[in-house]
Amino acid sequence: MGSTWQREQLNLFIPIAFICCVLLIKTTSAQEAQQPWYENLPAVAMDYKVHIDAGKEDCYHQYVQAGATFYVSFSVVRGGDGMAGFAVRNPANEVVKPYQWQATADYTDQVSPGGYYSVCIDNQFSRFAGKLVNIYITVVKYDAWDKYAKEIEELQLNMQNFTASIGTVERNINDMIDYQAHSRHRESRDYALLLDNNSYIQTFSISQIVVILITCSIQVFFVRKLFDVRSSSKSRI
Repeated sequence: MGSTWQREQLNLFIPIAFICCVLLIKTTSAQEAQQPWYENLPAVAMDYKVHIDAGKEDCYHQYVQAGATFYVSFSVVRGGDGMAGFAVRNPANEVVKPYQWQATADYTDQVSPGGYYSVCIDNQFSRFAGKLVNIYITVVKYDAWDKYAKEIEELQLNMQNFTASIGTVERNINDMIDYQAHSRHRESRDYALLLDNNSYIQTFSISQIVVILITCSIQVFFVRKLFDVRSSSKSRI
């Protein structure tokens, strides 16, 4: 009788435990789904080109892990006077880089508290011309190398010099990536200026040709007018 009662309790406990496990797995999966896909990556680099309409302001948001290094650079590629207002807000919604009307700007936060940064581009001072702006963002978590070093130490391997060299190489690579981004910004801006100059020269040249043709036609008309002899209808005696 006692064994039957215990068997019934066990049969009742197993389904309850199974349901609790399923609910726990679903909750964990939902939390992972809400996290950005790049949250656990040691480094992320993104390059965008965005168009800002005249008199408008656009803001973009970037998630940064706690302790990571956040870097953003702006460059106006083309449009209007070639300048715009740039500002950055940290996860606490504090303005860490106030608005300044300039052609290029950048901002670096060496140790981020973690959260979403707001990157804003203001074109409100330009009432008629839109702007094409290049945005380059990197998020690098250098402590990932420290974690790797600790794992190596747990395996009783002396790899401190190796990990330090790898960290130096990683920093140099990120510096080169930033330099290449600035080079691409300058290249895009120079190419846009080249296209604008080419269009201006072509338009000016065609206008000059049309003016010359009209002037020559008028001159020929008046010269022929001078030598035009009208015959008199009545003969003189």
